[in-house]
Amino acid sequence: MAVRESAQLGSLLERFQDYLMIELKLSQRTVETYMRACRNLGTYCAKRGFDLCTLSSGEIIQYLIDRQTAVETPVDQRTIAKILSALRSFFNFMIIEQERGSNPALLVETPKAEHRVPGVLAVADVERLLDAIDTGCPAGLRDRALFEVIYSCGLRISEAVELLVDRLYLREGLIRVIGKGEKERLVPVGGEAIAWLERYLEHGRPKLAKPTVRTQKLFLNHRGQGLSRKGMWKRFRDIADQLGIDAKVHTLRHSYATHLLDGGADLRAVQELLGHADISTTQIYTHVGRDDLRRYHADYHPRA
Repeated sequence: MAVRESAQLGSLLERFQDYLMIELKLSQRTVETYMRACRNLGTYCAKRGFDLCTLSSGEIIQYLIDRQTAVETPVDQRTIAKILSALRSFFNFMIIEQERGSNPALLVETPKAEHRVPGVLAVADVERLLDAIDTGCPAGLRDRALFEVIYSCGLRISEAVELLVDRLYLREGLIRVIGKGEKERLVPVGGEAIAWLERYLEHGRPKLAKPTVRTQKLFLNHRGQGLSRKGMWKRFRDIADQLGIDAKVHTLRHSYATHLLDGGADLRAVQELLGHADISTTQIYTHVGRDDLRRYHADYHPRA
């Protein structure tokens, strides 16, 4: 058959999802990423008459090139590497299911990730962005508390999404965060973030909560449900756009790490606060001092 029937593909993907969760015990977020990559490949193959059971390494390479050169939504090398990782797992699963005899994705070289220096906001820009939030309504109180916490604690957006009310220890100045790989860590919260959290919990969250919706999620949307990643992205983008600031939510995490290091914090301490498994990930934030070093060199070296 030229193209695997959609029902058959759907069944295969359902079993693959079970395999990822039960056998490989991957996190929900990773499973979602892998499933999205495989569904996209399935759609691509269906449009071009390719059969997943006989798909070649060359056809996978062409697919990845097409993703990189797409007019509307091109992807970068980091995303290509993630897609390729997902496809390797998928074709390996097809071998286990006796749908294929080999894994064509193993012959495709993983692209080297581009070295990207994270965007960082100046302290003044962070303050300007936070102060611009209209806190005269429950949603505004939520946004102020949300972005104060992300900056104060250096949270990933996925960690902010999953924050629960009973994971706040405001009297002790701590929150309990569930990070990558379901790893827990206690993170200190600054006084400003605590003050806004208390205002949100008293005057904002009760008005956003709905009696018909039971949830312990800390940050709620207008339906009383947990605010989604997309909702957080949109709120931050709206605020940043109004001020003409070029930044994403994750920029607050980058800024948190950079400002700590600029202030003299130990690199390993910042690694623990960010929840990085490898200190080399934390080291990307040490770039920020380079401009200062250049200036010092230019000002003080006799032959600069």
